[in-house]
Amino acid sequence: MAYTTINKSSDYFNNKIYTGTGSSQAITGVGHQPDLVWIKQRTGSTEHILTDAVRGVTKALNTNDNTAEDAISNALTAFGTDGFTVGGNNSTGAGSGSKYASWNWKANGSSTVTNNDGANVSYVSYNSTSQFSIIRYAGTGSATNIGHGLNGTPDCFITKSLSASDWHLWNNSFTANQRIKINSTGGVTTNTSIFPTLPDATRIYFGTGGDVNQSGVQYICYAWKNVTGYSKFGSYVGNGNADGVFIYTGFKPAFVMVKKTSSTSGWYMNDTARDPFNGQYGNDASLFANTNGAEFTSSSLNIDMLSNGFKLVTTNSEVNGDTYTYIYMAFASAPLVGSNNVPATAR
Repeated sequence: MAYTTINKSSDYFNNKIYTGTGSSQAITGVGHQPDLVWIKQRTGSTEHILTDAVRGVTKALNTNDNTAEDAISNALTAFGTDGFTVGGNNSTGAGSGSKYASWNWKANGSSTVTNNDGANVSYVSYNSTSQFSIIRYAGTGSATNIGHGLNGTPDCFITKSLSASDWHLWNNSFTANQRIKINSTGGVTTNTSIFPTLPDATRIYFGTGGDVNQSGVQYICYAWKNVTGYSKFGSYVGNGNADGVFIYTGFKPAFVMVKKTSSTSGWYMNDTARDPFNGQYGNDASLFANTNGAEFTSSSLNIDMLSNGFKLVTTNSEVNGDTYTYIYMAFASAPLVGSNNVPATAR
């Protein structure tokens, strides 16, 4: 049984869907004041918009490309106690009934702590319960490391320059030197200039690659550590069968992102706000982190969200090809068993 001290996952992560109005509107019902908000229009081909409390409102990064941080005055304009405010930008709140999805994580607000655990100073907004850090640092041009602030070795982290660069992700199934790009369909590759050394309980290590450590350039890094009953990062091997692989997480997932690492594929994002029921085709409403495309629903891309994990119910090689390897990140809707030992089951 997976016991957790986070009985209410929405205090730290939550999906939120909404409809645009074409003008400023407050989005509430998130369940906490978010510090990282990821927004994507479901009904149109627009950019993914990522805004965090460390960089500040109106500062947008896009996972679907390698462009620099952009200041968008009418995108995400404020963080609220129970959500956020958006303007009428097409990517965050356009009119005509445009529909949007958002994924929201709580750290420690815009109040960062100076972290001197690494050779290079970092500025960290960290949540000790959900084990999530937002880290800002400056590149040096020489191999270096930074403190991440987590209570132990991270299981996943993502690094992006605020200048033009690719997004680089490391997962706990990777070795040193391995990384994968979110803004690409490519599989995992080896590059000694990106992540030359495995992260440890206090530090993340960077090589000399300009995408992660160019002298004088500012970077943002999002880092997570597995929390029993709340978050899970890992990998699985597909079986190519409609009665597919089951991945145990210890909670009912609210959000799952899957990427094939052994060859090319999209970054599949599924959640229970956009598709709350395991119907005939499971949870099959996907958005793709690496493209600006609209939401895509297919009977061949089926994920069942269960009380203790998720199951691939498809032969599609994008998520369940025989012998292919995949990584995933998952956040809870409800734990399988909370700290009061009461089961929390899926509906």
